Amino acid sequence: MRAALTWRDRAEHCIYDLAFKPDGTQLIIAAGNRLLVYDTSDGTLIQPLKGHKDTVYCVAYAKDGKRFASGSADKSVIIWTSKLEGILKYTHNDSIQCVSYNPLTHQLASCSSSDFGLWSPEQKSVSKHKASSKITCCSWTNDGQYLALGMFNGVISIRNKNGDEKVKIDRTGAASSPVWSICWNPSRDERNDTLAVADWGQRLSFYQLSGKQIGKDRMLNFDPCCVSYFTKGEYILLGGSDKQVSLFTKDGVRLGTIGEQSSWVWTCKAKPDSNYVAVGCQDGTISFYQLIFSTVHGLYKDRYAYRDSMTDVIVQHLITEQKVRIKGRELVKKIAIYKNRLAIQMPEKILIYELYSDDSSDMYYRVKERIVKKFECNLLVVCSDHIILCQVCALKWVHSDLKIAVQIAGTKSWHLGGKLQWVMLWTEPNANSVAWNTQCEDMLCFSGGGYLNIKAGNFPVHQQKLQGFVVGYNGSKIFCLHVFSMSAVEVPQSAPMYQYLERKMFKEAYQIACLGVTDADWRELAMEALEGLEFETAKKAFTRIRDLRYLELISSIEERKKHGENLNELFLADVYAYQGKFHEAAKLYKKSGHESLALDMYSDLRMFDYAKDFLRSGDPKDTKMLIKKQADWAKNINEPKAAVEMYLSAGEHMKAIEISGDHGWVDMLIEIARKLDKAEREPLSKCAFYFKKLDNPGYAAETYMKVGDLKALVSLHVETHRWEEAFALSEKHPEFKDEVYVPYAQWLAENDRFEEAQKAFHKAGRQREAVRVLEQLTHNAVVESRFNDAAYYYWMLSMQCLDIAQEQKTEMLQKFHHFQQLAEVYHVYHYIQRYTEEPFSFHLPETLFNISRFLLHSLTKEIPLGISKVNTLFALAKQSKALGAYKLARHAYDKLQGLQVPARFQKSVELGSLTIRSKPFHDSEELVPLCYRCSTNNPLLNNLGNVCINCRQPFVFSASSYEVLHLVEFYLEEGITDEEAVSLIDLEAPRLNKSGNKWQEMMNAQRLRLNDSAVIIEDDDPFTAKLSFEQGGSEFVPVVVNRAVLQSMSRRDVLIKRWPKPLRWQFYRSLLPDASITMCPSCFQMFHTEDYELLVLQHNCCPFCRRRIDESNQ
Repeated sequence: MRAALTWRDRAEHCIYDLAFKPDGTQLIIAAGNRLLVYDTSDGTLIQPLKGHKDTVYCVAYAKDGKRFASGSADKSVIIWTSKLEGILKYTHNDSIQCVSYNPLTHQLASCSSSDFGLWSPEQKSVSKHKASSKITCCSWTNDGQYLALGMFNGVISIRNKNGDEKVKIDRTGAASSPVWSICWNPSRDERNDTLAVADWGQRLSFYQLSGKQIGKDRMLNFDPCCVSYFTKGEYILLGGSDKQVSLFTKDGVRLGTIGEQSSWVWTCKAKPDSNYVAVGCQDGTISFYQLIFSTVHGLYKDRYAYRDSMTDVIVQHLITEQKVRIKGRELVKKIAIYKNRLAIQMPEKILIYELYSDDSSDMYYRVKERIVKKFECNLLVVCSDHIILCQVCALKWVHSDLKIAVQIAGTKSWHLGGKLQWVMLWTEPNANSVAWNTQCEDMLCFSGGGYLNIKAGNFPVHQQKLQGFVVGYNGSKIFCLHVFSMSAVEVPQSAPMYQYLERKMFKEAYQIACLGVTDADWRELAMEALEGLEFETAKKAFTRIRDLRYLELISSIEERKKHGENLNELFLADVYAYQGKFHEAAKLYKKSGHESLALDMYSDLRMFDYAKDFLRSGDPKDTKMLIKKQADWAKNINEPKAAVEMYLSAGEHMKAIEISGDHGWVDMLIEIARKLDKAEREPLSKCAFYFKKLDNPGYAAETYMKVGDLKALVSLHVETHRWEEAFALSEKHPEFKDEVYVPYAQWLAENDRFEEAQKAFHKAGRQREAVRVLEQLTHNAVVESRFNDAAYYYWMLSMQCLDIAQEQKTEMLQKFHHFQQLAEVYHVYHYIQRYTEEPFSFHLPETLFNISRFLLHSLTKEIPLGISKVNTLFALAKQSKALGAYKLARHAYDKLQGLQVPARFQKSVELGSLTIRSKPFHDSEELVPLCYRCSTNNPLLNNLGNVCINCRQPFVFSASSYEVLHLVEFYLEEGITDEEAVSLIDLEAPRLNKSGNKWQEMMNAQRLRLNDSAVIIEDDDPFTAKLSFEQGGSEFVPVVVNRAVLQSMSRRDVLIKRWPKPLRWQFYRSLLPDASITMCPSCFQMFHTEDYELLVLQHNCCPFCRRRIDESNQ
């Protein structure tokens, strides 16, 4: 560091203070009772300002540059504008010692011998505060929150913006050490605010805002009069009785002298954001210096060490951008770095550092050795075990084998030095720095005239623009020092690489490329080496750019060479083919006798015209193969029609058919199929397949007929549901009967044509399949909760089982009864499910009550799939409670408590269980069912099921309301056939008071209707006598009638279920002729006539078997 005097002037009076305008253009000097305004650029006096009557002690400029203030011994403070006009003046009781502007709020603090005042442009008056001692100096923190006051009694008082004391610093020996100057560090990068304090105890101290001292006192050996920071806080200026200005680090380490003066220095400050310093002295001298900081640094390969803050050393790894700071307490004069060594010269010693490890990325240094001795040298060099000190131009020690590029100042020539001989290689003007490439001994670079020059071997120099000095060259990185910053410049080594390539020096070019070139350069190197058949270099270059295609080529060539193949022309032809030089490759293939390879190349590249030219009058087989390949290519590029024509011309019928079929070209397929001979079964079958796929069964049938494939023809008719053609074919060829009728039956079943499906299965001899299809449909209906459909399907199943029972009587009759029961159960549960799932009920409470009871009595054994006992009990409980069957309701609720009830019923069930307890524990007598055989009242909940508890007679229920009908089933005496019984009943022996014929045919159903006149059955009715039975028996005793009883019966009172064989007919006698009953002639379910008529009107069919009313009775 050195100081250069820029300008100097002399005033008539002592310079007590000075201040820079924030932009640095003007300097305000306090000289005598005037203010002097200087132009900082050349020291010209702009204007003297008069306003004070006595000596001006202090001056300060506001941070915004709009105004400045001055304080004088005349006890006044004057506020001046930047236009050098006074705008305000106020006074204190004593002389003004110091003034300072708040850096943020521009609040002015003015301090006198006895008090201090705070003024801002917003307030009219000055707020003043008493001081315990004479105030000598003041300074604001950089955030403007606190003001530090230095006292003559050695105390420092820290106040807030309102003037209240927050911290008081009582210093050791304060009474004899007046604080003469203080200053806060203006840097915003510091973690804590730091206050620099200079006192006349000849000490420099540092304190935190809390009042805690930082470090120890620094002894000065002179009385300091002023202390100030540089703008960024990195340096401190200090002047006083030693008649000079000293430069210190921010930590208080003395760096040197800025300027010797002839009298005491009362004030010194740095120009904002610059390295200029203004100094004011006792004798009126004003000096303006420029500080010049020299660059102290060292470089070895990718490690660069340089001085920072004058006392620290930063080592930077130029590749990884890592940095490490080595802190020092003294001025760093010289730096040298080599391998793992680092040497730092300080004023009185040299420190030698070494790395902790041999890792190339390690950045941690430790002290290896200290040389405590003062050295004077121009250059410091460190080696593995030595240091080298250069004084003037003499080199004290050089390693004997060291190659050095030396610049001779007078001639600007380059010399290569080795041992004691010097040989001139070449001369280059305008060079100011040079560096060898540490990774390639044949390369060096030098800079000068704003250009970077790179020289490789004996080739011409390559130039490019560069600012700064070259200080290092490692691989492709050139380390350049520009002003004070070191940067690593990535320089592609393309130019020297191409120079080697021009001379076919592939290995040397590869070495240069390894230093750093672009991917395009690597590719060019690889291609050149490949064409030069330098496969090893080409392989390395292609590996760099990860070109697997060319690496595979090189690998295949190397394998061929291992197997004894050594035709370089063939190898070069392969290279040309890979590079896209196809015609050159074809010529080389032909020259080497491998015309087939050329033909394959053109075919693979779809260059069929070139291939034909190459073939000319060749082998017809090759021509056919070429056409086939051309067709393959046309197919791949989405030119299918052209591909089809080419395939047909090449005889590849299958591929032509596949393309035509995939694109739906029926016309093309027809043309192909009709041209093909019937012996070509495979292509014709393929055509038929596509005809079928494209929904042209007629052409498919024609093709199958041409081939004679009857089985495929039958399958076609079945798949397309052309049943008439299939039936005709099966009649001519009975062996296909199963292939036709079984699918036909399945199709009928899927389309809800079950009767036809059953007949079709029967005709095909597949009776079990008919039942299995219906069982599957029934299961699906149950799973999907379509219980009405399930009931219908089960009824259909039962009737089919009855038809099949002609052959398999026992098994099918069991299934018939089972399916009949399931049909009735699901038919009933359908109403329960609708009641529980739907918001509105379509049935009367009495009907739901009867249905629930009927269902519970039917579920005494296994519960069928899909039927919920919870839903049934819930419906029963609700309707029982509503109809007054409280005992039954309570029983139902108790049963529900033991079951898993859905969440939607839970609240209702719990509430019902509680409220039913308030009802009587009995059922309404009106609801009790009556047995029409023994006239016994049965309980509402019957453990025996749907039979009388007394006579065990099964109840007959209405299929709509499920009330007990007034019917009693009777059986025929042995020897009486069903037909004979009907003929006997039809004889109808005369009875008293018989009314007219009550039988009427209505809607193809048997109906028993009575006129309004009463019918009286005589007491001596033979059938009534048959109703009697033995009391107390546990077995059911059926009513058995003989011919006489049958003859006594009236046809009007008898209902007959005319079951088909092998079942016997069932006979029922009505005991209440007044009530009309209707029986469906299809399913034999019985209804009250009015209910049946209503249901038929609603559904236009029987609600159970869905028999339509317009169908004839079968």
